[in-house]
Amino acid sequence: MKIVSVTQARTGSSRLPNKVLMEIEGVSLLELHFQRVMRCKCITDFVLATSISPNDAVLKKIADKKRIHFFQGSENNVLDRFYNAVKDMKPDYVVRLTADCPLIDSELIDKVIQFAIEQKVDYASNILIEEFPDGQDVEVFKYAALEQAMKEAKLQSEQEHVTPYIRKNSDFNGGLLFKAAHYSAPKNYHSVRMTVDEQVDFEVIKELVQKLGVEKTWKEYADYILDHNITMNSSIKRNAGYLKSLKDEQQS
Repeated sequence: MKIVSVTQARTGSSRLPNKVLMEIEGVSLLELHFQRVMRCKCITDFVLATSISPNDAVLKKIADKKRIHFFQGSENNVLDRFYNAVKDMKPDYVVRLTADCPLIDSELIDKVIQFAIEQKVDYASNILIEEFPDGQDVEVFKYAALEQAMKEAKLQSEQEHVTPYIRKNSDFNGGLLFKAAHYSAPKNYHSVRMTVDEQVDFEVIKELVQKLGVEKTWKEYADYILDHNITMNSSIKRNAGYLKSLKDEQQS
């Protein structure tokens, strides 16, 4: 069975430019992300997918260093970029990850993959109900579902964020096109933020790495944040990018 992970990354963040290249103890956030992701036992191929912006070409150095596939595609239609990054591989399942999650947990990724296969669904994730920390998001879906979304998704929000078309049309949300299942957390960690959008987020990740190292589980990091009352960024709503796309659609 071929299972391909695709990490979306870009340098052009409006809030924190070049954030994926920011370093902690000499290691960039993007390298840290792949250092953890590449421990996955279920994934057969790893892809770094970025945009055709000339500024993003610099990311190829990291892909080459990690010996993973590198793809540059559409800057705004991320669904198109995502699809074209894997279409020649013809995988059975695709795993969607984002580079602003440097401490993503490889064991968690494997568990969601295994869950998707066991449940025999088109789409499985730990985000259908928001119980895991922001920054530990894992989405797993059949290549056939991605292919169908590529053909049928028309809305800006569906093209900018890859999976909304699949999720909206899944039986989990009352749809008829796809079977979906949610992978639950042991308890609700929704309040914990482990993703990087602004400098304050970077400082949290930096403290976690300096205090705990780079090999802890998502739960050990999350519990450390809660136990030590670490101040988290409260200025950004979860899924802010997707919510902005929906708002833009309503105003257009």
